[in-house]
Amino acid sequence: MAEVTAQEVKTLRQATGAGILDARRALVETDGDFEKAKRWLREQGLAGSAKRAGRARAEGAVSVVVDGDRGVGAVVALECETDFVAKSADFVRLVEVLAEALAAGGEEALGAHADGVDELKVTVKENVAVGRHARFVAEPGAVLASYLHVQNGRGVNGVLVELVGGPASLAHDVAVHIAFGRPEYLRREDVPAEAIAAERETILVIARNEGKPEAQLDKIAEGRLNGWFKEHVLLDQPYAKDEKVTIAQLVGPAAIRRFAQVVVGT
Repeated sequence: MAEVTAQEVKTLRQATGAGILDARRALVETDGDFEKAKRWLREQGLAGSAKRAGRARAEGAVSVVVDGDRGVGAVVALECETDFVAKSADFVRLVEVLAEALAAGGEEALGAHADGVDELKVTVKENVAVGRHARFVAEPGAVLASYLHVQNGRGVNGVLVELVGGPASLAHDVAVHIAFGRPEYLRREDVPAEAIAAERETILVIARNEGKPEAQLDKIAEGRLNGWFKEHVLLDQPYAKDEKVTIAQLVGPAAIRRFAQVVVGT
């Protein structure tokens, strides 16, 4: 058949609500017959998929993979609309496959499973897509560790940690802490200056509203900023298993090179 034109694809999309690639494929599969293409999309469950693409993905599942021998690790979220779909065996298995692919071959290998994601989208009739993900390749002498918090049969909170100068068991302890502490930054130096300035300004406004003396505001701001850092910066956080010890004290001479956390719904 003649090559499918952009206008033909546009017309079919407008008539069916299908996505661009699905509409083009339907026309190719039916030799350009418009009515057959519409029927093909309905039969494949693809009509209206573009509309589904705009629906919120507040649920999903997370998987984490660490290959210690190769020094690679990955964490991936697969997002969907409902808890019911997120807990299904096919959904959980697919997110595990995606994590394994990302760890083994990076973004290209992850992208190779796009058809599998699309097929699941058709099957469950929900907006399904790969969400936040990260891949680590450990530097020489470093170790990788992970933690996955499982709820209702699927991972919902995955963490990946790279540690230099310490054992994998220590890296795992840090990963477990991160899962519950949910830090945004590794060290204070990583916090954007504008974020610190904005928090300081908020603290000053609150302190003034509390009637604190103007002469004490700088000291108050300094103290409350330290508290803010303890909430948002990993090395400043009290260790979840012993709040008398900070994460910086826990790792001692070792160094956390980086971490990644992926949580369902965030």
